[in-house]
Amino acid sequence: MVNDTIEPRPGEELPRDRVEAYTRAHLPELPSGPLHIRQFPSGASNLTYLLQIDCWEAVLRRPPLGPLPPRAHDMPREARLLERLSPVFPPAPRPYLICEDIDILGVPFYVMERKHGVVLDRSFPQGTDPDGALCRRLSINTIDTLARIHAVDWQAAGLDGLGHPDGFLTRQVHGWIERYDRARTDDVPGAEPLTAWLAAHIPTSPPPTLIHNDFKLNNMVLRADDLAQPAGVLDWEMATAGDPLLDLAIFLGYWVHGDDPAAMRTLLPTVTAHPGFLTREALMQRYAEVTGRDLSAMPFYLTFAYFKLAGILQQIYVRWKSGQTHDERFAGFGERVRFLIEHAESTQGL
Repeated sequence: MVNDTIEPRPGEELPRDRVEAYTRAHLPELPSGPLHIRQFPSGASNLTYLLQIDCWEAVLRRPPLGPLPPRAHDMPREARLLERLSPVFPPAPRPYLICEDIDILGVPFYVMERKHGVVLDRSFPQGTDPDGALCRRLSINTIDTLARIHAVDWQAAGLDGLGHPDGFLTRQVHGWIERYDRARTDDVPGAEPLTAWLAAHIPTSPPPTLIHNDFKLNNMVLRADDLAQPAGVLDWEMATAGDPLLDLAIFLGYWVHGDDPAAMRTLLPTVTAHPGFLTREALMQRYAEVTGRDLSAMPFYLTFAYFKLAGILQQIYVRWKSGQTHDERFAGFGERVRFLIEHAESTQGL
């Protein structure tokens, strides 16, 4: 699923005997031999582990430690979505079992198919020559994958009860303003003018589609023999039926280009800053060509996407600042939030 695993971090270990007993009880076809557990170190949200028994492999996903926001990190919901989605969109992993018995881990979790390949984050694998042709093909295939998600007949797939698409964008805007306010710690002067502007300029959404709601390059698994070809799409926790242009904007917010300010490239380090990757403008043009959607309201969506990312980081930062998590990766999230608020202000109206 990703390039490397580690021994579980202190405090994040799984009870191996309980996990193995539950998994064997629900997957009787498992081979004999001991269960080995490794942790995937990337990500700042859910905890993800590699399970191995002989030649069998799977991935276990569970919520993070500590108190959680209401309705967040809903593992059974994510797994049931994947049960319906994976047959019609094969890049989505297939779940093997769903556990709502909190006596096992103390929280619900699920075990799913492992998607083999490479996840690109801050750098290319050693020995890879990321020439312009590779970067261009990867850019096009990534935006086309997002368009494929938005083309899924979600109602025919049995996902017609997914979310509440009517009024989705309005709820998102006001909901993230409220979440940011509840998690606020440090004073950020531009936050209140920005949230007032967002609340006053909500556009009319296009017809709803299935949306991933956190689509980005490092939530994709790429084929090891051709890094331009997607093999999987991960992290469906926030998927719902809603506004596809918000999904596009969230993706573009993570797509940092080499021409972006140094502060943005430092905040969101990614391979997409390498020469040869398409610009956000070129990606929007490709998306419009493939989907036929009108993108004239994208300045609002991009502004909100940066604010939403600030809100996500703020929710993590407040958990670190209050001592609910001791992961030092989160210590600098306050400054990241401040920069994103300022950057979102600069995108108003573009």
